[in-house]
Amino acid sequence: MAKIIDEFKAFALKGNVVDMAVGVIIGGAFGKIVSSVVADLIMPLIAVIGGVNTSDLKVVLKPGVDAVLDESGAVVTEAVAAVTWNYGAFVQNVIDFLIIAICLFFIIRAITKLSSLKKKEEEAAAAPEPAPEPEPTKEEILLTEIRDLLKEKK
Repeated sequence: MAKIIDEFKAFALKGNVVDMAVGVIIGGAFGKIVSSVVADLIMPLIAVIGGVNTSDLKVVLKPGVDAVLDESGAVVTEAVAAVTWNYGAFVQNVIDFLIIAICLFFIIRAITKLSSLKKKEEEAAAAPEPAPEPEPTKEEILLTEIRDLLKEKK
């Protein structure tokens, strides 16, 4: 049993697991912020511009029934709520998702660019400097002088 606990500690305290946990917590908070932006800022604007409040959009599948009372006020039959298909809430959730997806796209794109820049800098720093050209040998110097003399005579 102690071995399993030690293995779990090693797993849970790895950097990737802790980073993932922090990401999930921040992602949840970010999701709440985006939901508030959509519900409290964007959707009211759409309601004013388009004249439709998406959260109220629904299709009544089965109408509700009011309670029936007798002359003394006692309930004879209970009220039944209407059965509705609330597609307006679905539209709002789709908009939430799209905004979160767009934000994450730009965040991941920025992180990718930064990491590629860092990788290029590391590669440039790790790359060996080009070796200087070797000095010409005595034979090469002599041949160069002969060539230059022959050019002068022509």
